[in-house]
Amino acid sequence: MAGRINDDDVKAVRDAVPIDSVVSEYLQLRNAGGGNLKGLCPFHDEKSPSFQVSPSKGLFHCFGCQEGGDTLTFVMKVDHLSFSEAVERLAAKAGITLRYEEGGYNPAHQRGERIRLVEAHQVAARFYTEQLDSAEAEIGRKFLAERGFDQSAAQHFGVGYSPAGWDHLTRYLRGKGFSDKELVFSGLSQEGRRGPIDRFRGRLMWPIRDISGDVVGFGARKLRDDDNGPKYLNTPDTAIYKKSQVLYGIDLAKKEIAKSSRAVVVEGYTDVMACHLAGVPTAIATCGTAFGGDHIKILRRLLMDNGSAKVIFTFDGDAAGQKAALRAFEDDQKFAAETFIAVAPDGMDPCELRLAKGDEAVRELAEPRNQLFEFAIRQMVKNYDLETPVGRAAALDEAAPIVARIKNSASQHEVAVQLAGLLGILDTQFVVKRVSQLARWARERGSGGGQQTRQAPSYDSPRPTAQPSGPALNLRSPAHRTERELLKLALQHPELVSPAFDAYGADEFTAPPYAAVRQAIADAGGAELGVPDAPAYLARVRDAAPNDTVRAMTTELAVEAVHAKTVDETYAGVQLVQVRLRAVDRRIRDVQGTLARLGAHADPEQLSAVQNELWVLQQYGQSLRNKGADAL
Repeated sequence: MAGRINDDDVKAVRDAVPIDSVVSEYLQLRNAGGGNLKGLCPFHDEKSPSFQVSPSKGLFHCFGCQEGGDTLTFVMKVDHLSFSEAVERLAAKAGITLRYEEGGYNPAHQRGERIRLVEAHQVAARFYTEQLDSAEAEIGRKFLAERGFDQSAAQHFGVGYSPAGWDHLTRYLRGKGFSDKELVFSGLSQEGRRGPIDRFRGRLMWPIRDISGDVVGFGARKLRDDDNGPKYLNTPDTAIYKKSQVLYGIDLAKKEIAKSSRAVVVEGYTDVMACHLAGVPTAIATCGTAFGGDHIKILRRLLMDNGSAKVIFTFDGDAAGQKAALRAFEDDQKFAAETFIAVAPDGMDPCELRLAKGDEAVRELAEPRNQLFEFAIRQMVKNYDLETPVGRAAALDEAAPIVARIKNSASQHEVAVQLAGLLGILDTQFVVKRVSQLARWARERGSGGGQQTRQAPSYDSPRPTAQPSGPALNLRSPAHRTERELLKLALQHPELVSPAFDAYGADEFTAPPYAAVRQAIADAGGAELGVPDAPAYLARVRDAAPNDTVRAMTTELAVEAVHAKTVDETYAGVQLVQVRLRAVDRRIRDVQGTLARLGAHADPEQLSAVQNELWVLQQYGQSLRNKGADAL
């Protein structure tokens, strides 16, 4: 059993690795104002960025799906790691040696599963690259040279060679401390008649990295005629590798994709290499599967759907390439970016084009010219006889439902007009109305005609697993708005509200979510403790939260911008006074109700006590109105 990581080391890891540097490995971040950054949420699909990161506080929060937390929480959620695995990954990034309590630490047995699998792949990648220099790998070096790739290109992309024997890598990894179970589970080995053997043998090897740069799999190219396996053999789906969720070259291309708001999707590993070497550093490829929805999610987070983003697909000109283009068009509407298709002369792929016509031709190919929807529709209708009314009607029946799926109404109308032209239908409005009608029917079917009600989450008990996210709050209520502002100040600028805030009770907050956060702040020692060390203070408050719902609300309030141009003591004082004054006014109304119920025949002593409380409250309320924060 793994020892518990020392608390001081966990804090050191949190402090050492900036949250924005970690998050920016997975999505593009832009300025959101108030020192915060924003991007498209990696945990749910969205069209506009509601995911915010606060570097100064070390927190993130999505105002769309309510996911939030610190750097460790982000790594745990985005890569499906345990807490220990997340700490270990970030510690390795920061160069921090972790201490483990409860009896020592055995690196060979106590590392998290994912980290062990990634380490095995990193070791395997180095092994394969070293083997590329061997005499046996001459056939692999020749393959690369014939395609225009020299030794430096192979090194840049980490290309290697797997020896033709049965268990060279398996024995090597055993010597590095990996168990047979880990090797089979990783996909690097497979069960043979007498134990594990190498999965990849006698092949050219491309390491496949995830967006953070970890090697999670391999693509292997057949080199010899006596190899009875497929031309390309990829790592099977494992705990760290899902072919539908990785893009080859994304680790090298991500910064340029985010910077230029452009991505070029090619079909193979050598095509990615050719594009990058030719000056198209935004090229990426799928790994043995069609381009699909999960790939789109990866790109959208980098492109940020800023309206001018472009995705260019390069497909072979053969039937398989055309089929791939149509599949890509099926998912086209999941992009906010414009999508284009590029087919090289004579049906060459980028690697062949670079060999035949040079780098400039590859750069020319990657320019966005022909829109994907137009190519796809042409491919759909080309099998119909458009010279006859029957042929035109049949082509319209196939193409119109596709155009109707375009969500943007202006784009839908424009494509419908172009479809009429492609089909030779003179009555353009007929085609436009047909497409519009199909789109309306699809919306009506999708809506289901009913409305779902949402139940507010509990703020005083653990949240059930099927709990809807998000608080049931009325932010039109002046009281709720002010309470929210005051809690944001207490979390983000405790120096402006301390020590007055710490005297406020949870009952002064009328919204249950806010009362729960106020209590968490109190349980963590109060806002006054946040003045010298804000990140540690926020961590204590989040730890003091009774459940995930309150913890998420705390993170949300710690990240959300304060609604004031100038955040100072004056603004903080106004919020403090308003929350306290509303609490006093509520108490005055309660006491007045008590007086009315007591009536003229009440016990004189009790009546006097209630009247005295009312007088004190009224005086205090008047003082708050007249003196403001000075009366607190």
